[in-house]
Amino acid sequence: MAQTIINSIMPSFKLQAYRKGEGFVTVSNDDLKGKWAVLLFYPADFTFVCPTELADMADHYEEFEKLGVEVYSVSTDTHFVHKAWADASEKINNIQYTMLADPTGNLCRAMGVMIEEAGVAYRGTFLFNPQGEVKVVEIHDNGIGRDASELLRKVKAAQFVAAHPDAACPAKWREGDEVLKPSIDLVGKI
Repeated sequence: MAQTIINSIMPSFKLQAYRKGEGFVTVSNDDLKGKWAVLLFYPADFTFVCPTELADMADHYEEFEKLGVEVYSVSTDTHFVHKAWADASEKINNIQYTMLADPTGNLCRAMGVMIEEAGVAYRGTFLFNPQGEVKVVEIHDNGIGRDASELLRKVKAAQFVAAHPDAACPAKWREGDEVLKPSIDLVGKI
């Protein structure tokens, strides 16, 4: 029987990374403990859909920071390639979040997004709560780009539910909208 990834614990990792303004840094799962974190897996630097997604995330990064969420992009490229890409692309150079390098593919495998025959990752998005539990998962085939504003909505919903465990956020819930209070009285009345 397959086990779900929701509520599973973040795997252990220690990776080299590129962070604008700091250069090369090492990031481990310990650095994410006690914080909300997004791991944004993508196939490869210097490709087609990837820069549109990473630039979209860069455009929304300040909003994620205001929510106390740190963002980490992850590909099987090296940290050297991440730096070269930032140097070569204005859009990638605008990225303020950390770009993790997983050239062995170990983190990609641990999260179930590694495409072995290609040596790259699927487009996987994982939101972890401060306890290191997966709360949101989204995995796309590589021809389908993601939307950072929709991820931002999901983060707000996950944080709301974490703060209000007796509530549930209905479809298309936005901050400030009504929430559901699951009970026997609600059954069949929505």
